[in-house]
Amino acid sequence: MRLIPRTLLWRTFLLVAALMLLSMLAWIAIFNNYEREPRARQLSQMIVSIANLTRAALVTARPEARLALLRELSVREGIHVYPAEPGDKIAPLPDRPVLKRVESLVREKLGPHTQLTLRRGNEHALFVSFRIDDSDDGDYWLALPRERVDRFIPSEWIGWGIAALLLSLLGAWLIVSRLGKPLKTLAAVAGEIGRGRTPPPVPEQGPAEIETLARAFNQMNTDLARLDQDRALLLAGISHDLRTPLTRLRMGIEMSGMDASLRSESIADIEEMDRSIGQFLDFARTDGSEASRDTDLAALLAEIVDQYRRRDADVALGDAPPLSVPVRPQALRRAIANLIENALRHADSHVELSLHATAQEILIDVADRGPGIPPAEVERLKLPFTRLEQARTGAIGTGLGLAIVDRIARGHGGRLALIAREGGGLLARIALPMTS
Repeated sequence: MRLIPRTLLWRTFLLVAALMLLSMLAWIAIFNNYEREPRARQLSQMIVSIANLTRAALVTARPEARLALLRELSVREGIHVYPAEPGDKIAPLPDRPVLKRVESLVREKLGPHTQLTLRRGNEHALFVSFRIDDSDDGDYWLALPRERVDRFIPSEWIGWGIAALLLSLLGAWLIVSRLGKPLKTLAAVAGEIGRGRTPPPVPEQGPAEIETLARAFNQMNTDLARLDQDRALLLAGISHDLRTPLTRLRMGIEMSGMDASLRSESIADIEEMDRSIGQFLDFARTDGSEASRDTDLAALLAEIVDQYRRRDADVALGDAPPLSVPVRPQALRRAIANLIENALRHADSHVELSLHATAQEILIDVADRGPGIPPAEVERLKLPFTRLEQARTGAIGTGLGLAIVDRIARGHGGRLALIAREGGGLLARIALPMTS
């Protein structure tokens, strides 16, 4: 399970959100530290004042009026006075910096013998010990309501804090999305260029860096399109200039009176030269002029196999259920034909085509029982002008067949796989996505 997202958008958003949360926590910590001392002094001053006023009231009151005074303090102020007992069980103050500071300040005013606790026996309150006068050895407990100690955060504050956090995260999302959307568009357009297509220009807008990147990308796309057009035009001219004399040369050889075997070999050489020129053109062709359309792949494979059977080639069609998907049929036909030609030329054995579909891909297989290809050579043979020098020696051609198939497969958003068959041979597989 991947905990860190892979996209720049989510990574940047999570980083900004984490920084905002850490900043908020830092501000809360700073607020607590700066607010602690004033709050402790205010609370200790209140406790000292109440203790001094209570003691002064009890000292100055007539003995018969003291009971009424204590009752009045209890009813109106919630303040209770208890005599201290030797067996009083008091709990130590919680380990909170504010309370520790309050205890220290109260002892500075009321004397070092003063005790503070939040629980005496089973009663919960803020208890402060004091003496009626300095000569009195008996201590009393002054009980204040806990509400005067505890700090309550209004629920509205929590709501406003959550609202501010959500608005901040929304703002972070909007800021990050403005950066992520142009980059995502550039990635999609780069994928189209990688498939051999010429996508429309991307919008040149946004921050200065994104605008500069988009402008440079559009210029690169234009230059690549012009380069492909020039290359196609150049090779088309070369093919015309070469094929015309080749045709005249073949006609001259056929009409000459040379030996039949020599004439056959010369014509075979001319045909091989013509096929090489055709492969150069196929490799240079971008297929940008051919639009995708729904095509029955099973019918397409059957048509290709019939063409080879009419040429007495040992090519058969295996499993091929009806399957219609949007493809560029002429380009795909060229790729499959290249694989068949490759198998017939190098394997010189029975070639079988098949069609399968998985949940994500459509698999077009061309299988033979030839020498096969070592796994270490698979990726190298997909490069232009490369041929295998070990398993398939004596091969002729330009070394562009598999490169053409790989380019067409990638142009459909798919891939070319060269797999060793059990029992010997090669399985060349064109894997296309379900929505190619």
